[in-house]
Amino acid sequence: MAKLRETYRCTQCGAQSPHWRGQCPGCQAWNTLVAEAQPAAGRARAAGHANIGERARPRILRDVADGDHHPFPSGLGALDRVLGKGLMPGASILVGGEPGIGKSTLLLQVAASVAAQGRPVLYASGEESLPQIKARGERLGLLDPRLMAMATSRVEDIAAALESAPAGERPGLAVVDSVQTLTSLEADGLPGNVGQVRAVATTLQEVCRRLGVALILVGHVTKDGVLAGPRLLEHMVDTVISLEGDRRQMFRLLRVFKNRFGPNEELLVFRMGGRGMELVDDPSTFFLGARDPALSGTAVVMAVDGQRPLAVEVQALVARTFLSIPRRAALGFDANRLHLLLAVLEKRLKLNFGQVDIYAKVGGGMRLQEPGLDLALVAAVLSSYYDVPLPERSIFWGEVDLNGQVRPVAAQAIRLAQARRLGFSPIVRPALAAPHGDGEEAGGDVPGCVRTIAELQRRLFNRS
Repeated sequence: MAKLRETYRCTQCGAQSPHWRGQCPGCQAWNTLVAEAQPAAGRARAAGHANIGERARPRILRDVADGDHHPFPSGLGALDRVLGKGLMPGASILVGGEPGIGKSTLLLQVAASVAAQGRPVLYASGEESLPQIKARGERLGLLDPRLMAMATSRVEDIAAALESAPAGERPGLAVVDSVQTLTSLEADGLPGNVGQVRAVATTLQEVCRRLGVALILVGHVTKDGVLAGPRLLEHMVDTVISLEGDRRQMFRLLRVFKNRFGPNEELLVFRMGGRGMELVDDPSTFFLGARDPALSGTAVVMAVDGQRPLAVEVQALVARTFLSIPRRAALGFDANRLHLLLAVLEKRLKLNFGQVDIYAKVGGGMRLQEPGLDLALVAAVLSSYYDVPLPERSIFWGEVDLNGQVRPVAAQAIRLAQARRLGFSPIVRPALAAPHGDGEEAGGDVPGCVRTIAELQRRLFNRS
């Protein structure tokens, strides 16, 4: 019997190496090469000389039949909207998120909603036993006679269950939790390695695409928050969804990073309740909470996440320091942004922050990465520095550059319309419209607009 030869594959880019290396030869990442057995030569030759099936032959594109596959609703209208028109038969969706964030709960709700519409659903878990799945279903009130479940760690069991089902009883949706816990006989190694994840995902996709079954795969994430396993997994599926949030908070953010059937960068906000994940219909002011606008050091930013505008509180505390090196801390955004803005304030406004500690955070447990946060953060820092509260219904957005100028940001019209709808005033924003036009004319004085942080300081605090 021929000896199997091991190769090493990168978990980030999929590059192969005959020997182990500390650094990947393809993407230059460190410690990402994982050993996997090379496929048997006989199997590869058999696959290469197999007869070409009818479906594999090239066809004239305009003569290809459209098919009768139409999307069906998931039971959550907002989820159908971000997916496109619902769940597409034969399509695959990858859902990632940290442990305990609510992936299994949300997908069990979706499975029960689809089953309630009269479509059989298969929920396969490699992490939980059937009594555990049933207990969670009973707690959430999601036990439907058309919702079937199985506990297995072999992908062949799931494929056999789908293929052996009669045509009238074949599941319309298959949920697999999770792809890292399953093994395939076609690959060697432990569950979760590169070869196993690729083989499991390929087998499930081929079966579901052939049978017209919508497939939802649950994926683990690494400590850095990215999906575990080969990057190839994200390229294989049709949609990639991430469920984010702090497990100590009650809200969860569902983001769509890739979608072949609908828009990208969409966002949904859920609240974890006693009956599972509850959709927040209007999250515009959800993250403000019960804020007290009479206190200094708080400002509201109209942020845009995906295509959804959100009013979020930004807090800052400037306090006298007793340390030789003042402290700087940032929660909910990049700390380098705080350091940069403080340097701009010291240079352009002639302020001295050398004798004070400065702490800043984004309220509600949100994490913001967009440049529109700059102006609200500057306003909050100045408010705490002067110990003067900002106007009660004021709202801010805009990018602050190194010269102290306030620059326009994306989605100006969306932010402005939402701020006016929510009754915020004054609306402090960049003076110039976005490069492609956002409903305001470039140039000229517009009420509430500021051009520099010096102008912001003069208007809000009567200082120059």
